[in-house]
Amino acid sequence: MLWHELTIHTTEEAVEMISNFLHEAGAGGVSIEESGLLNKKRPNPYGEWIDDVPINSIPEGQAIIKGYFSEETDLEATLSEISPRVDELSEFGIDTGDVRYEFKTVDEEDWATAWKQYFKPIRVSDRLTIKPTWEEYAPQSTEERIIELDPGMAFGTGTHPTTSLCLRTLDSVMQGGEEVIDVGTGSGILSIGAVHLGASRVLALDLDPVAVSSAKENVHLNGMEDKITVKESDLLAVITKDSAAEELGVKLPVQIVLANILAEVILLFVDDVYKALQPGGIYIASGIYKNKIDVVEQALTKSGFEIADILREDDWVAFVARKR
Repeated sequence: MLWHELTIHTTEEAVEMISNFLHEAGAGGVSIEESGLLNKKRPNPYGEWIDDVPINSIPEGQAIIKGYFSEETDLEATLSEISPRVDELSEFGIDTGDVRYEFKTVDEEDWATAWKQYFKPIRVSDRLTIKPTWEEYAPQSTEERIIELDPGMAFGTGTHPTTSLCLRTLDSVMQGGEEVIDVGTGSGILSIGAVHLGASRVLALDLDPVAVSSAKENVHLNGMEDKITVKESDLLAVITKDSAAEELGVKLPVQIVLANILAEVILLFVDDVYKALQPGGIYIASGIYKNKIDVVEQALTKSGFEIADILREDDWVAFVARKR
């Protein structure tokens, strides 16, 4: 099967917003390549297990995003839909740089599997290692827990700073026995990590049916169907309905809420997170670019949270906020 490939040259800062635009326009898959991504060195006391590969030629701070559309898609019409939204990002303080667009047609096999050669086992915290299902890897200690993952077209491999930062933050705050809600679960990686760290139950939510399907498959791969319930939901909408506790899989309010999504989206449901948490409960909000720190902190404080910690990796930030 042939697919249209729409390539957008932009900045790392704009990656998540533009990726979302592509998904909303009907992309069957989205790939992201950032400057030096394949061997970018990040603070990691656990060692790097990604194979050495040639560094790409993308300038620092720049990124290339590729969206894949079915052969019958009118790409000109799709671009007419996406480009004005990209132009508007500057109004929200997001620098898109010198945006360029390119088109070509590719075979499905070329884009659906080629990226897998770059996704290798990587240890992201004291206790967690992410292992692609197609790779061989043996735990290095009895404390190490393996997240088996095949993300498919869903976001979340653990190689992006926002995901690895969220997993390390979760490792540092979990005591064991907590019930957790994971908003915008993507591949389900954070939910699986939470169970490995001792969560008793997890409710994993995502608006994208592709992500819901991917998360369910990864939950099955890790044998956690009895601990993780995956639901399609617009943010926390599903818990505001008259859903029975057994349908949700957790008993409200919970001890921890996770959200590894855009700052702009995080701002939309801060009050809902506050209501979903027990007093003293923890909200881990990741996916926040450095220029959004102040506005997110203000929103959290206004809703009644106290900021327990702010963690950083590259240009990305994760908040640890506690319900008063």
